[in-house]
Amino acid sequence: MGLLDDKFIVLGVTGGIAAYRTCELARMLSKDGAVVQAVLTEAAAEMVGPVTFQALTGWPAEVGRGGNLAASGMAHIDLSRQADLIVIAPATANTLAKISWGLADNLLTTTVLASTCPVILAPAMNTRMWENPLTKENVERLQRLERMILVGPASGSLACGDEGPGRMEEPEVIFEAVRTVLSEKDLSGTRVLVTAGPTREPLDPVRYLSNRSSGKMGYALAAAAVRRGAKVTLISGPTGLEAPWGAKLVGVETAAEMARVVSKHLAKCDLLLMAAAVADFAPKKSAKKKVKKAKAGLSIALEKTTDILASVAKQKGKCLLVGFAAETGNPVPEAKRKLKAKKLDLVVANDVSLPDAGFDVDTNRVHLVDKKGAKKLPLLPKEEAAERILDRVVLMLKAKRR
Repeated sequence: MGLLDDKFIVLGVTGGIAAYRTCELARMLSKDGAVVQAVLTEAAAEMVGPVTFQALTGWPAEVGRGGNLAASGMAHIDLSRQADLIVIAPATANTLAKISWGLADNLLTTTVLASTCPVILAPAMNTRMWENPLTKENVERLQRLERMILVGPASGSLACGDEGPGRMEEPEVIFEAVRTVLSEKDLSGTRVLVTAGPTREPLDPVRYLSNRSSGKMGYALAAAAVRRGAKVTLISGPTGLEAPWGAKLVGVETAAEMARVVSKHLAKCDLLLMAAAVADFAPKKSAKKKVKKAKAGLSIALEKTTDILASVAKQKGKCLLVGFAAETGNPVPEAKRKLKAKKLDLVVANDVSLPDAGFDVDTNRVHLVDKKGAKKLPLLPKEEAAERILDRVVLMLKAKRR
């Protein structure tokens, strides 16, 4: 079961070289359960054949003014009525200009003009075209319309050899934007703070103490909260992950840095999801130069780091606090202890010694522990586990606000 089950998406493809990357987006949308109707401009069909999109979506692709749906002469009206969302990727400067000025000379632009659903635009063009005042004016006009949502462009290497803004966003980013637009907004207006990843405690300029956390659980929670309409700030230690679309990322290195940033944002927070694997200990002193290897070995004096959750509990106000307990063995007893000792509202606990639920894997087995007891969830992808955690949080927030 996908988040996009039975959603009808019109996938517009225009004549940019990035059109080949839209094939992956079509695959992702279909795999997540959406009904995808590809609509290509004639220029796009010269880049990628419509048969490719038919194979990926299971539906014949439309080209130009339409063919398969054009028998009644009302294809644009039929599509606009069915569409839950229109996605145009890539969106060339030409197509952005047409939509901005209400021009409609093919099936894609007439469908947009006839529709009332949200429209995601993923621009792709040369940097100089993107920065042209005329393009800027068209984009600004589109952004004044609430249903027009721009995703990108990204900066990077362009097909022409230039470097700069104008590259179509990655299919994964556009896909996440689609899921966000079409998800239920049961956290709308909620300000959410998520911590994720490990911290690094420096020993010297080249070495540090850390742990095996990948940050995947925290990033999944941030992405799920954005999809549900929350305003999300993600405070993350070093990871190799891309920030979820729509979340504000604040990077930190040490436990002390994370503690300061959490404290700074806490006053404006309705929900804190403390998913980071914060180091419990740090070297008392960090050498300014690389510590040389010694024949007699090396002893490192350690000191405790700030217990962020314990300190937050003293100043949380109305903020709902959710802690995480990564244990080796049965995690429930320690989760119950943390719940009481740190005055938390909920603890998400898991046994990291399990091969399918520990650090740096895509699945998790968690227990949700609150004052009423513990509930064990089955093995789930971390994305789905995040949704289940937020299901519980939404109920707790509603109860708290009564």
